[in-house]
Amino acid sequence: MTDVTSAPSVPVHQSLPASDPAGWPSRKRTAYGWTIAVMLLVLMMISWADKAILGIVAVPLMEDLGITPAQFGLLGSGVFILFGVAQFVAAPIANRVKAKWILLVLCIVWSVAQLPVFLFASLPALWISRILLGAGEGPLAPIIMHAVYKWFPARRSATPAALASAGVTLGIVAFAPVIAWVVAEFGWKNAFIFVAALGVVWSVLWFFIGKEGPYTSVEAERQIEGTAGATADAPIATDKRVKYIRSFLTPSWLLAVLCSFLGYWTFTVAMTWLPAYFENVMGASTQQGGSMIALPAIWGAIATVGLSWVTQVLGNKGMATRFSRGLVLGVASVFSGGMVVLGTLADGPTGALIFFTFGFGTAPALFAVTYLVCAETTSVAQRGANLQITNAFLTAGGLFAPAVVGALVGNAVTPAAGYEQSFLLTGGMLLAAGVIACFGINQQRDRKRLGLDAN
Repeated sequence: MTDVTSAPSVPVHQSLPASDPAGWPSRKRTAYGWTIAVMLLVLMMISWADKAILGIVAVPLMEDLGITPAQFGLLGSGVFILFGVAQFVAAPIANRVKAKWILLVLCIVWSVAQLPVFLFASLPALWISRILLGAGEGPLAPIIMHAVYKWFPARRSATPAALASAGVTLGIVAFAPVIAWVVAEFGWKNAFIFVAALGVVWSVLWFFIGKEGPYTSVEAERQIEGTAGATADAPIATDKRVKYIRSFLTPSWLLAVLCSFLGYWTFTVAMTWLPAYFENVMGASTQQGGSMIALPAIWGAIATVGLSWVTQVLGNKGMATRFSRGLVLGVASVFSGGMVVLGTLADGPTGALIFFTFGFGTAPALFAVTYLVCAETTSVAQRGANLQITNAFLTAGGLFAPAVVGALVGNAVTPAAGYEQSFLLTGGMLLAAGVIACFGINQQRDRKRLGLDAN
């Protein structure tokens, strides 16, 4: 095929209205993009504070309402009953409705979802609250990634996307000690009002700050950046629409999602059961247990940004994404699962806490890399829907994990034995998936098969 070299594009800002970010100076557009990334970071933080609250109030809640470990495990899974369904519903909407309005509605929904617990404080109220919370939070992560990707060119999107994704752990770092203090001082019911108020405040700010980014296609990126395609058919090849089922059947998509499915399983186990483990097995108080869960979260925030930074650095050096993203994802999965296993087998509480910090904390760092890998299996125009469906599958790990752990703990001879079985199962599965991913993920091979790469 003959290469056709084009002249640099005329800067788009000469013909666009001042309100269109595509026409803004590069520095202004980048600065606003980072503002959006920070706002979405805070939103993700609030979302995971909402999820983590159940684990923090676990012991006093079970005592007050007479809930067994098995019932609590099912309740922990309750948030994921509509989690995946909501993402399938949101998938076609994500490509048609502005992310600003979708995110605003989602935040309002899950803020309202906290009210039944405070008003009625019963097991049925908890079920209603958690199911509604899952419906509101289900589509969140892929919409956030899609929104961030619109503000940065592809070569510079990994780090801001990782910043937003770091809210998974930073939310626990920032809010878990505060929620634990609210529980100790004012009772566990008031903790739900606290997280609801956070969502309301964010919604008001987002209404005025939220805005769509201009990087909506490969051709739009080339126009904005003032660069021409290397070949005449490159934009056509890269923006070619692909049947979703073909994307989802690629080894890269399947293995990346498997790693994060088990990563989500692992981190959900930590959020739902680790505070109770600290209290029941390690002898910590409710406030101490709620604060100790921040340790894996702190490492998780570092790992999330660090892994995505590594992928961006390696990519900028010309390394193929099968290595800069795929291999990084596989190795990180092996590390996370291995640390959970070692923590379970450790002799003393100090060693267990150190290993668990790295093991459970690395699990959420897998998500951002998985989104990057899966986004390569589709066109830019289909990315929003692709990521919604991707997230629906990987977050399904959260549906099963709390219930499985609850059953194991409830049926074990001692709670300590139940936790040991649960953590060994969790870490072992993630470790095995990571090994397979190291050898099986290859986006360049799969993109050629899908016709997304011309050469």
